[in-house]
Amino acid sequence: MDQIQEILNQYSILLFCYLIGSVTFIIGLKQLSHPDTARKGNLFAAAGMTIAIIATIFLYRNNHGEKLHNYLWILGGLVIGSIVGTLTAKKVQMTAMPEMVSLFNGMGGACAMLISLVEYHNDVTPPTGKLLVIVLGMIIGTISFAGSVIAWGKLNGRIKDKTIPGGQIINFIIFAAIIVFAVMVIGGFMDDGVTPYLFYSILALAAVYGILFVMPIGGADMPVVISLLNSFTGCAAAFGGFLYNNPVMLTGGILVGSAGTILTILMCKAMNRSLKNVLIGSFGGQKAGASTASKEQGSYKEISLSDTAVLMAYAQKVMIIPGYGLAVAQAQHACHELEKILEDKGVTVVYGIHPVAGRMPGHMNVLLAEADVSYDKLLEMEDANEQMSGTTVAMVLGANDVVNPAAKDDPASPIYGMPILEVEKAEHVIVNKRSMKPGYAGIENELFFKPKTSMLFGDAKKVLQDLAGELKQL
Repeated sequence: MDQIQEILNQYSILLFCYLIGSVTFIIGLKQLSHPDTARKGNLFAAAGMTIAIIATIFLYRNNHGEKLHNYLWILGGLVIGSIVGTLTAKKVQMTAMPEMVSLFNGMGGACAMLISLVEYHNDVTPPTGKLLVIVLGMIIGTISFAGSVIAWGKLNGRIKDKTIPGGQIINFIIFAAIIVFAVMVIGGFMDDGVTPYLFYSILALAAVYGILFVMPIGGADMPVVISLLNSFTGCAAAFGGFLYNNPVMLTGGILVGSAGTILTILMCKAMNRSLKNVLIGSFGGQKAGASTASKEQGSYKEISLSDTAVLMAYAQKVMIIPGYGLAVAQAQHACHELEKILEDKGVTVVYGIHPVAGRMPGHMNVLLAEADVSYDKLLEMEDANEQMSGTTVAMVLGANDVVNPAAKDDPASPIYGMPILEVEKAEHVIVNKRSMKPGYAGIENELFFKPKTSMLFGDAKKVLQDLAGELKQL
């Protein structure tokens, strides 16, 4: 009786720890919605996860009342994972953050896949409900893993966009085969000797589907795809929570899945496109530049550093539009220094932030927060556009597609209908780029040839540092 009471007490403590973990996940996710509290929210959720992990290791008991015993393997996995994760997070540059997110997300999908494989192997004749969860978790986890690895390769340039002839039909056939095989396995319609082969066939087909699903999608749409795959991983993790009757795993999976889905919808809305169009439209792929790049744009004009300094020094208001070029050059600190010099001269400085600027949502916000730029100066797209007509100088730093007027003016453009930062409404537009090459979507930008636009070529960090030097001398 005393032993039973001890087990019940430990189980109550375990559930309480899981409750703490679930609550910290929810609070942490809420705090991630604002840059001022994002770091604290991340640490808060991590603390909850730590509590849940420690409680599971020392208090968890299986259906037979047995505690975990393979502590060496558990400790080894925790140590190795912690070291790899810490070193990777410290080493990664902000420009490579989307790649890291995609790769880590893929590891989550692989984990969910392995959980399903282990549970299927351990339970020879699982009940129908458990088998359903195992199969769904394996399918979703495998697709997320395979797709995330391809997305990682495309983001770092190791894998190019490839459209397979009849690819959509092939994907449909593979997906239909996955569904049919899954029904056969779950429903027990095949002989017990055949069922395992069908199960592992589902695994192989899901991996192939994940690869073919992501392969043709254009580079400009990768942030949407990563977010979608992230929601897949969350769902797969939630299935793992069902398998182990683990509330904190279930809560975490549901939060990741729902947050990823909402983020996917918001990004599609920011680009004025449907998710279906993203998945089959190949926006940003090889065909994307056909309509706009072939037009005769005319000539562009350059501006010198000294002229730029004079124009900005005597401006009433300067709006800086950051883009991926700013991140590549690691110029956020130089940008903040320029901002302080201009403010000392009585110039109002704000930042116009497009929802999909950079390579992932919030990319520019995090980049500027890294340089201690006040969050109050970061304007969302709608607010920035309202203030654009009262802006003396709009300075575009490495942004391209998010300021392209073709999104409003050219129905033949692949980005037509996408909301943009309407920088052409400012009195003067200065665009800093390394060259006249197209942006991530692979299309020409009409803005560069507008009469009020001046091009300031060069590496963003060096240009901003030199510009700051010029301003100090005025």
